[in-house]
Amino acid sequence: MNGVSFAIHRGEIFGLLGPNGAGKTTTIRMLSTILEPDGGEITIGGHSVRRDAGTVRSLIGVCPQELALYADLSALDNLVFFGRMVGLDGKAAKTQAMENLKRVGLEERAKGKVSKFSGGMKRRINLAIALMGHPELLFLDEPTVGIDPQSRNNIYETIEGLRDRGMTILYTTHYMEEADRLCDRVAIMDGGVIVALDTPHTLKSRIGPPEQVTLEDVFLKLTGRSLRD
Repeated sequence: MNGVSFAIHRGEIFGLLGPNGAGKTTTIRMLSTILEPDGGEITIGGHSVRRDAGTVRSLIGVCPQELALYADLSALDNLVFFGRMVGLDGKAAKTQAMENLKRVGLEERAKGKVSKFSGGMKRRINLAIALMGHPELLFLDEPTVGIDPQSRNNIYETIEGLRDRGMTILYTTHYMEEADRLCDRVAIMDGGVIVALDTPHTLKSRIGPPEQVTLEDVFLKLTGRSLRD
């Protein structure tokens, strides 16, 4: 990371885009207090990630790219477990768990064992877990990678509903059409620096008529076409 600086507005979906190795996941790890930055300052809700990590953790929810599920537990038990981890009592955890399962279209599978679920269902459970505790700021790291179109659309609609209710979301993805649909603003990273930051419409207008240009065109123009491993 090299001089990365940005502010996320309350109630917006802010996209963090970049090729492999650009620094997206590292940025989320620092914002979520998992990795301590070696310089600079990060504040969330006015609280320093360095000096007030406990308060910051109470404000955020994290949906990691890697599935964080207990395969031998039911969907409901997974959510209740993580609800207890963020400080909810048993009754509140179960109530929120059922609300979140309904939000991602899995309330009828609440008692089903996660090991029997499809990849798309597991991604939706992963998102539901991140919503336990009603976070003010939600980090979504590649939440739709490798899933079927129906599950992807459910996640899109869930995220749009969360924004409509005032939640702030930081979103990383490799799918440019996804960022164009969901994000109010996007930052494009490459080599640990931000090379562009604006609305998708404005970024597209920099290289041509927005209705004739895709966000992928912008992304490739800024980051190049060389393969990244």
